Amino acid sequence: VDPCYAGVVASYASVADIIIAEPGARIGFAGQRVIEQTIRQKLPAHFQTAEFMVEHGMIDMVVPRAELRATLARLLRLYTGKARDGAEAPANSMMLNA
Repeated sequence: VDPCYAGVVASYASVADIIIAEPGARIGFAGQRVIEQTIRQKLPAHFQTAEFMVEHGMIDMVVPRAELRATLARLLRLYTGKARDGAEAPANSMMLNA
């Protein structure tokens, strides 16, 4: 969900086998402004977005909410060993560690 910061990320949101985020979701331990003030540097505009996180290996997939149910169903089939041959990830999802 957007935004997902601080204790949520530190405690349970990032402790999973597969981490899925919505397109454009903001994810991080602290907000961009706080980080910029701490390190006294300007961060990239897309820093802490779901797309940035998948590019840098912090999350596994970016899936639009409308496709989330089908994606979760496919992942559950994979985990139970009941995946159909030739099943593929939804066309609009980004999967880094496939």
